[in-house]
Amino acid sequence: MTNRHATSAEPPPGPGEPEDVPLEFTAFCELHRPRYLSYARVWLTEHGDAAIAVQQAFAEIAVNWRELMGSSNPTAHAWEILRGTVAERTRREPPDPDRHPADDDLAILHYVVGLAAPEIADVIGTDAASVAGRLRRTMLREASGW
Repeated sequence: MTNRHATSAEPPPGPGEPEDVPLEFTAFCELHRPRYLSYARVWLTEHGDAAIAVQQAFAEIAVNWRELMGSSNPTAHAWEILRGTVAERTRREPPDPDRHPADDDLAILHYVVGLAAPEIADVIGTDAASVAGRLRRTMLREASGW
């Protein structure tokens, strides 16, 4: 077996990532890693835990890459893998039944990470109008509780 990274300009795989991955997967990781890390750091405050969780999520995404690419929304499925990986590594309180955990994630991505609605839509695999509407509803729900 030859190592395609030895002769190409592509970076070597990160720890836990398979060695022989499609170029599209590498591009996907480069695009989403900073945002995924920012999200994971909100939940995993111990040094290095967020990076490990993101790497673990990318390893799972790599294993399921062909299946994800055949789905109707690969980005949304990858986001769910990341959310699940982060949730497994943290001991979160059960969510309030009136709150949707995905709405909390949108608020984190917007207010903590600093992403605009179009950027959030790109990360989670949906449209910007849906993100903007859900952010407004979350803000109104929070304001009504003050």
